[in-house]
Amino acid sequence: MNEQEWRQVPVGLGARRWVTRETRKVVLVAAHTLVSVQRLLDVVGLVETDRRVQVVFTKAPAPLGDGVLQYLDFVGALTIPWTQAVHERFDLALAAAYASIDDLHAPVLVMAHGAGWGKRSGGTGPIYGLDAGRLLRDGRPVPATLVLSHDADRRILTEQCPQALDIAMVAGDPCYDRMAASLPCRDAYRRALGVGVGCDLVVVASTWGPHSLLGRIEQYLVTVVKQLDPARYRVALLAHPNVWHAHGRRQLRAWLSDARAEGLMLIEPDVDWRAAAVAADYVIGDHGSTTVYSAAIGTPVLCTDLPIEHLNPASLQASFGMQAPRLVRARPLEPQLRAAAEWWRSLPAGGTAAKLTSRPGQAHQLLREEMYRLLGMSMPGRHRAVEPIPVPGHGRRS
Repeated sequence: MNEQEWRQVPVGLGARRWVTRETRKVVLVAAHTLVSVQRLLDVVGLVETDRRVQVVFTKAPAPLGDGVLQYLDFVGALTIPWTQAVHERFDLALAAAYASIDDLHAPVLVMAHGAGWGKRSGGTGPIYGLDAGRLLRDGRPVPATLVLSHDADRRILTEQCPQALDIAMVAGDPCYDRMAASLPCRDAYRRALGVGVGCDLVVVASTWGPHSLLGRIEQYLVTVVKQLDPARYRVALLAHPNVWHAHGRRQLRAWLSDARAEGLMLIEPDVDWRAAAVAADYVIGDHGSTTVYSAAIGTPVLCTDLPIEHLNPASLQASFGMQAPRLVRARPLEPQLRAAAEWWRSLPAGGTAAKLTSRPGQAHQLLREEMYRLLGMSMPGRHRAVEPIPVPGHGRRS
């Protein structure tokens, strides 16, 4: 759809004459980036199946928003242009970023688009997402609800933006809950990714930016693949979608051509990265969310150098930097992977996940209750069990 074309249905003054089903409430999903789309799709289904509700999506302004509209089209979402979204009224809006949400005419529920609120603004400023600069306009909170994954986030909010305490709720982490529910599907994910019986999958996980694994030690990828026997190991790269869309798919593949020639497998940005993370036997990762979630579900992680000074000191990312096994590029890799596995096995069961979420297994139920509260509607039926992540290549993403 042309970005300048306004839809006449299912929203707008004359929409009622065209719709097949008249609904009571309209929910807007404001998608800033591909990562935020993926996070929001985890929760929009909690109201999307309600026959009283119509859901529409819009691409919200963001510097790294390339690929959003194509992905929304891929999952079959009905989209409206942002220029129309800010001129309509909605009964609820969902967002996983802050840019321009104060322009929306709706109660907005905001959640993190990654593993909690792990970074400082500008590298050395307040904790991103829990600061007054993003949460307040004219001294009042912009969101109607701010979703937190951990009780520790409330303590940070108390220090940085106490005006937002009344809108904050600790609901846990829906992404973690889906990954935990997907562990029984691990063998299916491995088969879909081409990991044979008797092979270990090593996932190299990189966030974006100059402090990321790809920003610092991209050339080491060739070493990783060369050092690991292809008869016993498969190596896959999970790069943050912002890397793909900031530089282009063709360019990233070209930069990684040497590693790909040695056998590196690239996980494309429109494949659900969580399936690869669940399938992994080891993860070599930086401070990005993939590393955090992998450790939380029990996968041994070998950390690269982390920008500790740029991280929320209470975050799981920061605790990695202080405690977890650290990759030493000058040493053979395979013994480091085995040592990392021994270190992670020595930790108390569930201890890592407990630093990520204070409400394990409860996020979808708590978020569903909150969304219906904001909609002013009763919840139909019972809460459904958390759905596992689809097997790559089997149907559309959710």
